[in-house]
Amino acid sequence: MTLRLDLLRHGETERGGGLRGSLDDALTSLGWQQMRDAVANPAAWQRIASSPLQRCARFAEQLSSQLSLPMSLEPDLQELHFGDWEGVSTAQLMETDAEGLGRFWENPYTFTPPNGEPVSAFSERVCGAVLRLQQKHDGERILLISHGGVMRLLLAQARGLPREQLLQVVVGHGGLFGLNVDADCALTEV
Repeated sequence: MTLRLDLLRHGETERGGGLRGSLDDALTSLGWQQMRDAVANPAAWQRIASSPLQRCARFAEQLSSQLSLPMSLEPDLQELHFGDWEGVSTAQLMETDAEGLGRFWENPYTFTPPNGEPVSAFSERVCGAVLRLQQKHDGERILLISHGGVMRLLLAQARGLPREQLLQVVVGHGGLFGLNVDADCALTEV
């Protein structure tokens, strides 16, 4: 069987811009509206899974209540931890660490921000969480509310992109994408 996973990225956050990573920012009113618009015509979801960070979890809680669906918080589906780069804009990084930023954009698997989480570890964490969801909820349709990095990672894998193209996957605030997850955790975009 197959798990249908609909991926929803959180909306705009109060502090906006920069690499938010594990910072626990709240949504702006526009961010809430972006997410409401994305699910204006709810699919036949059987449950909601969410990152525990409030920019995802608060909306997941509200939608879970509204649709009377079970909801779980999945810590392994949090955003990549950017270490010393957390909360720093790319414009600021161009001034303070242009070489590091360039290496990260060139291939995030081969360069880790100072004191950050390696993308290979992030990938293992996220893929492990998706595999657990697939094993526990095979045959169901789940709305997963998460972050741009999580979604880029899963979509890049589903699209068969080389690792160095990970950051080229475009996922806007309130973006909604569908994946099928097979028993061997093979991902296909729908």
